[in-house]
Amino acid sequence: MFDSLSGKLSGVFDRLRRRGALNEEDVSEALREIRLALLDADVALPVVKDFIAEVREKAVGAEVLRSVSPGQMVVKIVNDAMVEALGGTAAPLNLLAPAPLPILMVGLQGSGKTTTSGKIALRLRTRERKKVLLASLDTQRPAAQLQLEQLAQRAEVTSLPIIPGQTPLQIANRAMDTARREIYDVVILDTAGRLSIDFALMEEVKAIRQAVNPVETLLVVDAMTGQDAVSTATAFNDALGITGIVMTRLDGDSRGGAALSMRKVTGAPIKLIGLGEKLDALDNFDPERVAGRILGMGDIVGLVERAAETIDKDEAEKLAKRMAKGKFDLEDYASQLKQISKMGSLSGILGMLPGVGKIKQQIEDANLDTTMFKRQAAIIGSMTVAERRNPDILKASRKKRIAAGSGTSVQEVNKLLKQFDDMSTMMKRMNKMGGQQAMMRQMQAAMAQHKGGRRPF
Repeated sequence: MFDSLSGKLSGVFDRLRRRGALNEEDVSEALREIRLALLDADVALPVVKDFIAEVREKAVGAEVLRSVSPGQMVVKIVNDAMVEALGGTAAPLNLLAPAPLPILMVGLQGSGKTTTSGKIALRLRTRERKKVLLASLDTQRPAAQLQLEQLAQRAEVTSLPIIPGQTPLQIANRAMDTARREIYDVVILDTAGRLSIDFALMEEVKAIRQAVNPVETLLVVDAMTGQDAVSTATAFNDALGITGIVMTRLDGDSRGGAALSMRKVTGAPIKLIGLGEKLDALDNFDPERVAGRILGMGDIVGLVERAAETIDKDEAEKLAKRMAKGKFDLEDYASQLKQISKMGSLSGILGMLPGVGKIKQQIEDANLDTTMFKRQAAIIGSMTVAERRNPDILKASRKKRIAAGSGTSVQEVNKLLKQFDDMSTMMKRMNKMGGQQAMMRQMQAAMAQHKGGRRPF
């Protein structure tokens, strides 16, 4: 996500920081590079012009050029402008209206609208504890209604029964009647799409919108389509007045131009982003945190949230108690690998850490996501219980057996044991130094700083 843009901007900022004192020409040169990076990322030209003008106005002032660290000041100005371009503040779904609350999903065919409807249903059921009804209004695409029915089953929500021959407007009215009778909190109406915007599509969606008066009209766009996504958003917004945007496949968009252009061009906020095919791969869009990732500052809060959602709390507490007593064996190590794997790809996790963007290509070239965890888990799985609990008994003959059983080599077994030994040594040192308490204090301070709205530069 944003890899190409992030890499280019990081290079510009590194050069600014190294120069120490800056003059107006230095800032102008940096802004030219930022402008080219934004254009190369497929950001809309009017957005780029406004962005550069705003940064230039603030960055060439005497306060910046004569400050103790002018390079850092310019980075902060760019960050603030980036946050503003992305929407300023996070815009959550509006769930404050009386039930049943209608959410209308619109967009072109192939944008991921139906899958996103299922993702939002799962999110509302699990996070907001809402009773959700899913209804497919797509009578154009073969099996679209069956697809939504299957997604509803996976999300463990109800789907409106299919009645062949009904029009989209009739289905929408039936969905709202059912929701009122059976006391649903939210009704998600998945409308039909087209390969391109046409009069019939807009008239159909307008009629549905007028009939159900949705609290949210969410446009689903594919981030991979770049400026086409911006054009689509503009057309739908002009015709319907959308309340928010959901960007899908943002994990596959290394440029990010559509995300940076969307708010400025349409005035509608990006509310949610799709980051994968899984039903739970849907995140809030937070401009401040996204700007941090684009500018190489990471997203520690996002990483903590993802960990909180995926890591087994009881298992983590059990492991923490063992570590506090100085106990840590290969069974614990395997448990850690399993917990980390639940959080998603390793490159995605590391991308949320400050400064890791510079080495992300090397990480991806090493193919760690698809090989390292699986091979290490296989090695540990080929050991006996006694070997996992006491790795010191692993001599040459045992290592050969484990390598053969896991389909790896003795060298890989030795590498795993070395990594485990290094981790054990580090944890023992932390316990001696009271490291757990220190880490907790640091995390609490970092969270308090984030809540206070201050960001370190």
